[in-house]
Amino acid sequence: MRILEANISLSAADFFIKELKNISVIEKANELLEIKCGIKSFFLDESELIELKEKLTLTFSSVEEPDRAEYGDFQTNRLLANQVAALLHEKGINPDIIIEPTCGKGNFLIASLSNFNEIKQIIGIEIYKPYVWETKFNILDFYIKNPQTNKPDIEIFHFNVFDFDFKKLSSQFNNHNLLIIGNPPWVTNSQLGSLNSNNLPQKSNFKNKNGLDAITGKGNFDIAEYITLSLFDAFQNLNGNLALLVKNSVIKNIVFDQKINQYRIGSIEKHSIDSKKEFGVSVESSLFYCKLNTNPEFECKAYNFYNKNNMLSFGWVNNKFVSNTANYLYTKSIDGNCPFEWRQGIKHDCSAVMEFGKINGDYVNNLNEKVEIEDELVYGLLKSSDLKNTVINETRKYTIVTQNKVGQETNYIRHQFPATYQYLNKHLQIFQSRKSSIYKGKPLFSIFGIGDYSFKPYKVAISGLYKTFHFTLVLPQNNKPVMLDDTCYFIGFENLEFAVYSIILLNSPHTEKLLKSITFSDAKRVFTKDVLMRIDLLKLSKTCLMQYVEKQIQLMNIKYGFNIELNLWDRFIKEMAPVKEKQMTIFGN
Repeated sequence: MRILEANISLSAADFFIKELKNISVIEKANELLEIKCGIKSFFLDESELIELKEKLTLTFSSVEEPDRAEYGDFQTNRLLANQVAALLHEKGINPDIIIEPTCGKGNFLIASLSNFNEIKQIIGIEIYKPYVWETKFNILDFYIKNPQTNKPDIEIFHFNVFDFDFKKLSSQFNNHNLLIIGNPPWVTNSQLGSLNSNNLPQKSNFKNKNGLDAITGKGNFDIAEYITLSLFDAFQNLNGNLALLVKNSVIKNIVFDQKINQYRIGSIEKHSIDSKKEFGVSVESSLFYCKLNTNPEFECKAYNFYNKNNMLSFGWVNNKFVSNTANYLYTKSIDGNCPFEWRQGIKHDCSAVMEFGKINGDYVNNLNEKVEIEDELVYGLLKSSDLKNTVINETRKYTIVTQNKVGQETNYIRHQFPATYQYLNKHLQIFQSRKSSIYKGKPLFSIFGIGDYSFKPYKVAISGLYKTFHFTLVLPQNNKPVMLDDTCYFIGFENLEFAVYSIILLNSPHTEKLLKSITFSDAKRVFTKDVLMRIDLLKLSKTCLMQYVEKQIQLMNIKYGFNIELNLWDRFIKEMAPVKEKQMTIFGN
């Protein structure tokens, strides 16, 4: 049954009908309900009491509940909430204060009442008014069915979590043992912003990302992460524990930033849950647990929530962030700084016009239009899904490269390549509708991720999206360098020998072991520039046996028709040597 847009049990509805029938004064109604279920100020004013009584006299509504999933609102089912509380109880946790920052329908509060017998006070905060009612109804129903259960003081606040003063609240609990529990929204600030939601923190770039990083998305963040860090700010110096259901990416970010933030949290754990089963969504998520008021710790132990098996530990080893602390110890010697800079491919956000295939020798764009333009600005293009083979010398896609470097004027296209200009200008509206602010104030048909490095004839590339620890050698096509899109990362070379030496090292077992110990398989991008720049090719060249390198060169020569030798190996090593080491070599001669 539903009333005031909230679900209500028959027992709770029956209680209201019988007990409120002759009560019209709000103070008496609230007093009755506080005695019955512990909730203080059940009705905030007389209008709420009147409205509830009026609705109860009408036929109960069966209107379908609104879908709030787009707001990251995935309500925790009662079984899961109870399993979380039971797990905490098994750890010996028995708080006297419960705080739920986004309490939803109250299932975690009910689970806490069922599992912890020393609770003195409960604080719940919820922005969505129907859920505030439903939480109150559910707590009332719980006490109707369990009248002998411990009855703490309960306050449910109808409040935006971002405006709630947790620091003021924390000052009340200096000598208490508290538990912060719940399930914050699984959504980012940009997603809520696109929905015109008011449920946003005042400062969207709370990690203080600067310049291009903030503009291109690194300033985007999960609302759950913001809430969790806000809770740390308020409660880190109080005795207690925190347990929140969040996306795995949030936990990784919290542990990563802990090196800088130094929050007083320890015993950090991640208990993986089946999001598809529990919430019907394909998102990797877990129960994040930590103890408050401890010396800062920088490692997280990962468990399976259902069988309690310990899977691995991740976090900081000295000054390196790793995904598997045990395995990392075997590969840490090659974790350093790559001597070549990894680059991201071209970004244009206009694939309908800028990318095309070939049909019967003609270019055809993604709008299914035949494209007749000059060949000079057309280059072969590879996407993440294309990087499957060890060597690639032809592409299925092509792209127009309008600039040689970011910000270059594009007026030259009109004069030197009129057919290309006419084609691009025909679709000017599509370019102008690109949403990213990086294109604002830039020349017509601008692209990003372009520079001298893009035109290196030989590239070694890897997909940022796929979980395959395999690098691809990209060869020129039609005597022109091949481009990659912005889901790919690459290093470029002027000669084939250096590219072959690099790919042999990068596809070695040593590199794979390192990458498996520093990457997270559930990340949106498994490989990033930051990760790839940690592969120290110079140290790797000294780790790999020369017999291994020679054998791999022979195999590539046979399979791909190369004629590569090791005569440039020493030059390759010198190219990778740091400046100081190069200077010492010169003086040594």
